[in-house]
Amino acid sequence: MNQTNAGRMEAACSLLAESERRFLLYQLADDRTANLEDLISQVAAWELDARAETIDKEVRQRVYVSLVHNHLPRLADYDIIEYDLRSGDIVLADGFEDIRPLLEQFRQTEEKPEIRERPPL
Repeated sequence: MNQTNAGRMEAACSLLAESERRFLLYQLADDRTANLEDLISQVAAWELDARAETIDKEVRQRVYVSLVHNHLPRLADYDIIEYDLRSGDIVLADGFEDIRPLLEQFRQTEEKPEIRERPPL
């Protein structure tokens, strides 16, 4: 992100405005690496306020499409993650540190207690 601080902050805010992107990053922040299948389950569960094992195939497919065609490329463009669709591996990249404080503020204000009660990022 080679922009002014204000420009970077604005970009980070618009990136984190999407709940699916935030959910994905909360999950990644724990281990710094994850598999797409696991992320799909967790993101869908938080989105629907359900347990991951109860998410049906149709919902998983919708979340998959949205992550692969929108959220993962956007986050990769900003050097926040790196991913490989063949293996399904997703890892945090150097740019994550730039948005970590802002993501942490979002985490503390999420509606879902399960997310708010997670350890700080």
